[in-house]
Amino acid sequence: MFRRLFWFLTGAATGVWATAKVRRAMRRLSPDSLAATAADRALETGARLRLFAQDVRAGMAQREGELHDALGLRTGAALPGGAEPKGLTAPDHGPGLPARDGDLPAQRRGLTYDGYENRKDEH
Repeated sequence: MFRRLFWFLTGAATGVWATAKVRRAMRRLSPDSLAATAADRALETGARLRLFAQDVRAGMAQREGELHDALGLRTGAALPGGAEPKGLTAPDHGPGLPARDGDLPAQRRGLTYDGYENRKDEH
């Protein structure tokens, strides 16, 4: 008799467990639940991309600062409030002009860099 009772209770417990598992799966696979899951994942992905973009911008700014320091492009001029100037200019040369003649691009010094001027002259 105990043997039958044991198997009956084991079967009943297994049935309750299986029913609960199927209900959870059906709830998880319902259209509303799938839409909510997709929206949550899209928001999470957007947040991760935003953080990645911020990290990239910070790295770019840091590397740009390192390059400016290494090349001596900092003028030392500071704006009110401690902000850095947006456009770097050479002293006594006006905005946007290079400090030395060697800083001019090849085409402004009369040199061709890819033969474009030569092709223009042929026509």
